Amino acid sequence: MNDRYSRQSFLGPDSQDLIGNVTIGIPGLGGGGSHIVQQLAHVGFKRFVLYDWDTVEASNLNRLVGATSVDLMAGTPKLHLAKRMVYGLQPDAMVEAYSCRWQENPVALRRCQIVLGCVDSYKGREELEIACRRHLAHYIDIGMDVHGERDPVIGGQVILSSPGGPCMRCMGFLTEDVLGREGAKYGAAGPRPQVIWPNGVLASTAVGLAVDLVTGWTRNKRTHAFLVYDGNEGTLAPSFTLRNLPKDGCPHFPSGEVGDPIFRPL
Repeated sequence: MNDRYSRQSFLGPDSQDLIGNVTIGIPGLGGGGSHIVQQLAHVGFKRFVLYDWDTVEASNLNRLVGATSVDLMAGTPKLHLAKRMVYGLQPDAMVEAYSCRWQENPVALRRCQIVLGCVDSYKGREELEIACRRHLAHYIDIGMDVHGERDPVIGGQVILSSPGGPCMRCMGFLTEDVLGREGAKYGAAGPRPQVIWPNGVLASTAVGLAVDLVTGWTRNKRTHAFLVYDGNEGTLAPSFTLRNLPKDGCPHFPSGEVGDPIFRPL
């Protein structure tokens, strides 16, 4: 193994070859996504499909990894920050970067074996999971929020949804009620509080899940995960909703529903 990666040799003798040949998709390069892309590049991932259409703003500097005051003045695209971090660590990396929402160029995402979603809405998470299931990719979701003003509570989650395993509906994270309430207040929510340390905890946990999927170093052949973050207590624990998983497999994504949908005339 290359001396560069000698301190992560516990991942296995072929781990760096495995890591270097996996294509990772990251839709969203804000507070969570910037952590993720930086850590993946440090670990040795070299193939990326990145999406973000935004530029650095003043309100990003409290959480956007790699952004500086110079980037603020220059209006640097977040895509450029991500590529700067990747190429700075992996000069021979292959990065596909798209200044758009992933839905505007979904074909590139289909080349990924793992997708790490850093999107803000429940609907966006649902769409990403559907796309990953249809093209047999692992989907890892992270998200955080702050509830309450007088007594703020930081919460968040890390979820792994893998083909053949329980989905985010099975795990109780996505529900019709949650999607409906979000749709009813769409456009009226305003800016959501975000700070760097919860994003770091969630992003690091997501990267750890991705590394384990690729290398299998824990010998834990997991098909799913739902970890709930309590930022006030500093804990990350499995969700109690996992006790109620369907016993007959995931009913929401039948095994035959893969590839692009086929529409037939009525």
